[in-house]
Amino acid sequence: MPEDIQEKTKTLLRHGFRYALSLTHEITQAEDLLQDAWVAVLRARGPRKRAYLFSAIRSRFIDQQRRAQLVVIESLEDNTQYSEQEIQPSNEMIFANTEMLDKALSILRPVEREALLLSEIEGYTTQEIANLTGQPRGTVLSLIYRSRQKLKKHLLLHAEKENHA
Repeated sequence: MPEDIQEKTKTLLRHGFRYALSLTHEITQAEDLLQDAWVAVLRARGPRKRAYLFSAIRSRFIDQQRRAQLVVIESLEDNTQYSEQEIQPSNEMIFANTEMLDKALSILRPVEREALLLSEIEGYTTQEIANLTGQPRGTVLSLIYRSRQKLKKHLLLHAEKENHA
């Protein structure tokens, strides 16, 4: 295999792993999910493109969730009100502690982590995310907004607990 193709494949698999990790939030599950999707892509002789691999990963993740019959019910109403200044942690606070960020990401539902990762890390537009995930653009916008708000709220509460300790 020529080095150029090998490097492109490694890069594609790194992106795929990040995406799988955003869905599962478990390293071993993400590795398994990526492997299953990659094998499916190779068997189908599908294009070795990011969108195609992400689609394969996502469909396998959804299948796993359906098999596990995991149902998460979450209220769409949040009775807690915060002002914008109260939920604006600094970048230093967010990235200073990767454990805190990892814990904060774990509070998000997989679909929220997925939308946030595709938007913020992978750089997809909301329309591209909508096309990739088969969701309306408005839903994607809501997921991204809700994810950001949950993260800000969690990080703010964590910072308040540390200040009082």
